[in-house]
Amino acid sequence: MTDPKPTANRSHGTGTWSLIRAERAALAAELEDLIDEQWATPSLCTGLTVREVLAHLTAGASLTTVRWLAGVIRCRFDFDKQVAVRLAEQVGATPAETLERFRRIVPSTTKPALPVIAVLGETLVHGEDIRRPLGIRHDYPIDVVTQVAEYYRGSDLVVVAKGRVGGLRLVADDGPFTTGSGPVVSGPTLALVMAMTGRAAYCDDLEGDGVELLRGRCGTA
Repeated sequence: MTDPKPTANRSHGTGTWSLIRAERAALAAELEDLIDEQWATPSLCTGLTVREVLAHLTAGASLTTVRWLAGVIRCRFDFDKQVAVRLAEQVGATPAETLERFRRIVPSTTKPALPVIAVLGETLVHGEDIRRPLGIRHDYPIDVVTQVAEYYRGSDLVVVAKGRVGGLRLVADDGPFTTGSGPVVSGPTLALVMAMTGRAAYCDDLEGDGVELLRGRCGTA
């Protein structure tokens, strides 16, 4: 379980970076004892193993705005290709090296041109992309998951989330998060976040008249 502190100034960059560091450190600790076969497990990101998703997180924490833009130009604005190139740079020769590279970026505040809350969202969502296929359960402080849900309900910046939940009413049953109007989708805040970002597997944890509509909107993550 991660430490829910600090509680002060969480809407500001400094407080959010402390949450990101805590979540990265927790993920690194949970992956310490994986065997090679587990590292090759398909993640919830279509086409990527859990090892490759971890490398993707490392890449994101190693990429300044200038390097990101240079890479996009070099890849002729093919953003998927840019992601693949950066992932390949960070995956390493062995799973142990992949994990060690991730450990090194735990305290990093380097990021592309994204708001800090988007980095927290990426950390949480990709952490679950890794954990769920491996059967790892992680307990997030509810205020952290709620912050991420509040961000995604109003943004399509990194992934389509706002557009995916249009015309639906989302209601968390473990915290204060609610949004929208229309057929209801209710359940844990984490499951709502993951479904908002296209992970259909988490629709199994939700209920309400809008669940199947949301499931149908979940495409490739």
